[in-house]
Order: sequence, then C-alpha cells, then structure tokens
Amino acid sequence: MVSTPKTVLVLCTGNSCRSQMGEAILNHDLDGLVRAISAGTAPQPKVADGALEALRLAGLPTGSLYPKTVDAVLNQDIDLVVSVCDNARETCPIFPRPVRRIHVGFHDPHGEPLASFIAVRDDIRARLVPAVREALEL
Repeated sequence: MVSTPKTVLVLCTGNSCRSQMGEAILNHDLDGLVRAISAGTAPQPKVADGALEALRLAGLPTGSLYPKTVDAVLNQDIDLVVSVCDNARETCPIFPRPVRRIHVGFHDPHGEPLASFIAVRDDIRARLVPAVREALEL
C-alpha cells in the first residue's frame, strides 16, 4: 500500500532562512513521507543568500524556494505546522480546520557569516527531522 505523503508547513516570520532550510531538508530527508512547504507571517522579499549557500553546500536543491505568505497556504490540507521561531509560534494563524502544531526553535543567523547558516542548517537537520517523524509517527 502506498501512502500519500503528509504535508508539513514550516512556519517562520520572514520565510527567508530557517523555514526555507527546513522545507528543503524535510523534502530531501523524508522524501516520499512528507511534502514540506514553508511560509512566513511577514515574508521577506527573497530567500537569504546564506541559507541558499548552506543548502547548496549540503547538496540540497534550492530552485523551488521562495518566500510565501502564510495566507497563500492556508487552504491546503496541512497535517502538521512546525513553527521554527518564537514570533511565528506566537502569531501562528488560525487554520480553516484543526491542525497539529509543534514548535522547534532555531537561532536566526540573518546578517551573520556563512558558518552560522551552516550551523543552523545542521541543527535543523538534527532536530527538525526527528521531531516531524515523531509528531507524524513516521
């Protein structure tokens, strides 16, 4: 029996760094099990260069990443919402139907050297992937 991948929304404020890295990592590491999307409560105009470079250095695709407002994904069938910053957790919108929510916070490397983005990327991979597996019982 082939099961349909669960949809995971990775939510942050600016949708330019942590949530974008979370989307790419989840889609890679849990390929076939989840379909990760990301959005922001107040999206920035573009994905942070450091986030894109950190993902590229790990061999992860970045071509489909772009900042999205949470309103753009509200009507999708979302199985799990993961907030990755405290502000997004506090301002998480009300979804049209009940949806499970978890919070896994990460440092914001915005404005810091590439090494900080790489450290956050590795932290996301180390903590977000198992948290999503556990929450969705994968």
